[in-house]
Amino acid sequence: MAPLPATRQTANLTPTGNDAGVTERTMTAKSYQDMVREAKTRVPEVTASDSMRIMREKPDTVMIDCREPNEAALGTVAGAVVIPRGLLEQNIERYAARDRKIIIYCASGNRSALAADSLREMGYQDAATMAGGFRAWVEAGGDVDA
Repeated sequence: MAPLPATRQTANLTPTGNDAGVTERTMTAKSYQDMVREAKTRVPEVTASDSMRIMREKPDTVMIDCREPNEAALGTVAGAVVIPRGLLEQNIERYAARDRKIIIYCASGNRSALAADSLREMGYQDAATMAGGFRAWVEAGGDVDA
């Protein structure tokens, strides 16, 4: 099935009680894949092998699993903190300071790209996404917690 073409949506915003200052804001609709592609241009992407090396060299690296609980129940990267994507922004500060190295993964690397981009916007300057996600980690022979 071919993706729908991008459309332009226009919203007329009128200040309360004053029609004189009407402004117009135009937004371009984006698909999920558009958003992932753009996020991957703004955040570093590391391989599973790179992630293993980084964790050895920087043991204070925070590995975050942003999959849903039912996915994480099947296994996680050893030592990873599970914070589902929908709860990441409100919970990240419990686990990582803004100056810590963070590697985020999901099942395949798409949700984690969006998550890392969101953390970048929050001021986390050393957040990366793991290419290929948990699948790549397992295929590379990484340690897994059941």
